[in-house]
Amino acid sequence: MNYFELFDLPISLTIDKANLPKKYFELQKKYHPDFFTQADEAEQELALEKSSDINKALKILKDKDSIIKYVLQLKGLLEEEEKYQLEPDFLMEVMELNENLSDASSPAITAFEKDIYTAVKQIIEQYDDASITTADLLKVKEYYFKKKYLQRILERLDD
Repeated sequence: MNYFELFDLPISLTIDKANLPKKYFELQKKYHPDFFTQADEAEQELALEKSSDINKALKILKDKDSIIKYVLQLKGLLEEEEKYQLEPDFLMEVMELNENLSDASSPAITAFEKDIYTAVKQIIEQYDDASITTADLLKVKEYYFKKKYLQRILERLDD
């Protein structure tokens, strides 16, 4: 069972987060280990595992980047700790941003991030699991890795 099924949600790259807390508490009420103290060891272990899955699912489903990563992994297009090769033009732009890094860089980086989002905005916001193509998902994967680069730069600014 994947985290979307667990929370009774369709697979998507965008999630309406308004109902997540309600569903989370509903699931925890059903599976929290504290409610299985009188059960046998196997049931207690299963409840602990299910409760852990619910916590992991909530953490992922609350974060846009984590959702993208998770969907790409579900589709078999992203490996954990994958080393993705980005195009040299992008890497050159990032290198220039890095070299000229200052407190004033944040707006430029944010604008750059918006530019790379534009290429996948429609795919992400209008995601349909039944009709999504591998080519579209590969575009999202590239966006995901580009955004990670830019976020690292922004984190360096915060340090």
